[in-house]
Amino acid sequence: MKYIDFGLGNTWLIRTETELENGTEYKVKGIKRPIIFHSLYIRIWIGKTVLIADLKEGFKRQKKKRTEFKLLLGIASR
Repeated sequence: MKYIDFGLGNTWLIRTETELENGTEYKVKGIKRPIIFHSLYIRIWIGKTVLIADLKEGFKRQKKKRTEFKLLLGIASR
């Protein structure tokens, strides 16, 4: 799965995070193609709480170990 993020809080304003089947992931600056649209999401990370509103999966709340601030609009791609 690929996640293309636009917003504040990441290393780059626009980045693509690719998750491989073996569980590893890597991040690159910009948009990595091809994009096969799966879903659109908004992610708000305040402190250790992450709020995610996803068109396919609905609303989720997660707890993380590290403290961050991020405000992202993203596209999930296959």
